[in-house]
Amino acid sequence: MVEDRTWGGRLFGIVNFALLSLVALITILPFIHVVAGSFTTGAEMAAKKFVLIPTEWSLEAYRFIFSTSTLFRAMAVSIGITAFGTLFSMTLTSLMAYGLSRRDLDGRKLLMFFVVFTMLFNGGLIPTFLVVKELGLIDTYAALVLPLSINAFNLIILKNFFQNIPEGLEESAKIDGCSDFGILLRIVLPLSMPAIATISLFYAVTYWNTYLNAILYLNDNKMWPIQVLLRQIVVLASGMDYSSDLDSAVPPPDQAVKMAVIVVATLPILLVYPFLQKHFAKGALLGSIKG
Repeated sequence: MVEDRTWGGRLFGIVNFALLSLVALITILPFIHVVAGSFTTGAEMAAKKFVLIPTEWSLEAYRFIFSTSTLFRAMAVSIGITAFGTLFSMTLTSLMAYGLSRRDLDGRKLLMFFVVFTMLFNGGLIPTFLVVKELGLIDTYAALVLPLSINAFNLIILKNFFQNIPEGLEESAKIDGCSDFGILLRIVLPLSMPAIATISLFYAVTYWNTYLNAILYLNDNKMWPIQVLLRQIVVLASGMDYSSDLDSAVPPPDQAVKMAVIVVATLPILLVYPFLQKHFAKGALLGSIKG
């Protein structure tokens, strides 16, 4: 490829770099503020409002949140829901996606219509709540998993990825006596790891960020995931009296504590990205080649 050494090409490169750097800076500044604020004293946060580099470093906020069992309990709930929910959703999504990827499946187009239909229309909040209530799922963790078990968008991506696998591999496996379930486990899934990793990440982020369903279906505050606890702490930091929703031993936190909880609640899911990053773009793009 011939390098563009013209004046216009160099100017475009400089302007492009400057604009992208500005966008990156604007994007990362809030994260820096949150992290810096978590290491700042309450007095400095009250005086400056916006902190990028603390003048006086403090670990008081982290000592406070790790001195109570409330945060650890909420973190354990979120980790459990995320781990089990992701495994459960991937199992159901993989089975359904494999079935819909088979062109010889009777009624395949009708089933795909129903899947796409749910992406455009749904029953709404109240009908969904009534269904969950009638199934006896109120105050159970199943209420946070079952309504989200299959995402239509993720299903279509995985189905399209499965369709890109050469049919000759499946036919050879059938000649060797392999069943449809065996083909899925031994051939399709191993060849679909980029897509599997991508969809797993989508589901994991969804379950980790579970908030509305927990507010609607969980009345016991000891069952709350980390996102709901974070909401309560933000409300308390805003000066509103909702202390009855939290452990009575937990006093209303200041701004530094709020920032520290945000960091602790965000860090676990961020640590997952480096392990799946190499599969992420490849899985998302290959799964969208053809429908």
